[in-house]
Amino acid sequence: MRMNNAVLHVLVGFAVLVILWQAAVSFGHYNPALFPSPRSVVIGVGELIANGVLYKGIAASMYRFAVGYGIAVILGIVTGLILGWLKNIWPFVNPVVQILRPISPIAWLPFVVLWFGIGDLPAILIVVIAGFFPVLLSTVSAVVKIDPTYLKIAKNFGIRQPALLTKIVFPAAFPHIATGLHLALGTAWVFLVAGEMVGAQSGLGYLIIDSRNNFRSDHLMGTMLTIGLLGLLLDGAIRLLERWVARTWNIQSGEKGAD
Repeated sequence: MRMNNAVLHVLVGFAVLVILWQAAVSFGHYNPALFPSPRSVVIGVGELIANGVLYKGIAASMYRFAVGYGIAVILGIVTGLILGWLKNIWPFVNPVVQILRPISPIAWLPFVVLWFGIGDLPAILIVVIAGFFPVLLSTVSAVVKIDPTYLKIAKNFGIRQPALLTKIVFPAAFPHIATGLHLALGTAWVFLVAGEMVGAQSGLGYLIIDSRNNFRSDHLMGTMLTIGLLGLLLDGAIRLLERWVARTWNIQSGEKGAD
């Protein structure tokens, strides 16, 4: 029932967007070459699908995102658990993190391209940089805020490291970590596309630049909508991951936090 409601919300919201879009085209008297209609975009997307360009772009972007986001999540959670647990070390590390965190991942792109060239690796590294800090900070914050009662119970049962981190600290902190996973996903997806527009010769970001260079606004708009829809699907996938982790570790609040 909940899934049906979510699908209904998406369909209604998208229908309203298309109606407003068509109204703007019909009554705004815009140049079709600069602001295509929904019908033109559907035809353009059909062309991209027919010649395989859209599929190749999606495949390239999803591969880079999956690898980069996976690395960012693993590094962020593991490092966050350790630094959050070692409270005496975190005050020294935190200033460095706060200096590096506001730097846009795109600002690193010139160095990344110079070091690794153009291809998959620069885009993957941009995703890692974009996703790492939200996961790290949310994990550290979650560990610091853990109820001391959990730790007292673990001590009474004789639970020691590393089981303490994996069986007590991580499950207790996960509902708050999940928020960081969502923030990291949105940030990483945005900067992946931006990175592909500069440092790649394939992917959805590159397809945007290619469409602009060929003056195909229908392809451009269609690619933008594809990026948005994939972002929505990825967010849903993260919610499913949260529920799986909640069931696996028996985290009662994880299911609620994912809704």
